[in-house]
Amino acid sequence: MPDELLIEHPLPGIVVFRLNRPQVRNALNLSVRQRLAAEVTRHAADPAIRCLIVTGSDKAFAAGADIAEMAEADVAEVRERNVQQYGRALSDCTKPLIAAVEGYALGGGLELALCADIIIAGEGARLGLPEVKLGVLPGGGGTQRLARLVGLKRAMLLLMTGRMFSAAEALAMGVVSEVTPAGQALSRALEIAAEIAAMPPVAVAKIKRVVTEGVSRPLDEALALEQRAYEDLYATADQKEGMRAFLAKRKPEFQGK
Repeated sequence: MPDELLIEHPLPGIVVFRLNRPQVRNALNLSVRQRLAAEVTRHAADPAIRCLIVTGSDKAFAAGADIAEMAEADVAEVRERNVQQYGRALSDCTKPLIAAVEGYALGGGLELALCADIIIAGEGARLGLPEVKLGVLPGGGGTQRLARLVGLKRAMLLLMTGRMFSAAEALAMGVVSEVTPAGQALSRALEIAAEIAAMPPVAVAKIKRVVTEGVSRPLDEALALEQRAYEDLYATADQKEGMRAFLAKRKPEFQGK
């Protein structure tokens, strides 16, 4: 049986997690969710890893949850599955996480992508949260993450109709970070990952934490969070190296300290 999650190291400091269930358009079953969450957590703890990427195939990032696992489930079984915990493992990842999306990113697939810090989509990608058409609602964080990105009124329209939208529409709504020609989402994600990997990792980690924590706080609290993080970075060797290199007009060598 082929491995349903491929792990690749295409560049130093960068790891790629590739969903590999082509027979079901990379539909997310429980075992894949569990393994992806565990592997993201494990790799994020590795000091040598600077950036992580999750992707699928050219035809499907992930076409949704595996309905065959869910159709006959009762309330107790759904509560025990608690798929939100696996998305939280991705959204809580301490290292930058990029989703490279081609083809379908629907339901649980889009919810998975929304856990990433950056989403790169090929122009042929089709996204959406169609769970309402199955008599349920997005249960992996989709209702809340989508509303925070696109606003209440637009989220209500997309969620209540379950309609799909294009990569261009996703970019206009703020759902994705960048759109590439079809088939180039992963290569572009690797370029961005390499760019991030060259930055001082402590500062990158602070940026991720300040933005993700601050966006849901009142502005005064968020600004205080930013100020503390800014001050803390002056205790790092990378801050000294970055500023000294700037003044000396040379390329900095960041050590993550």
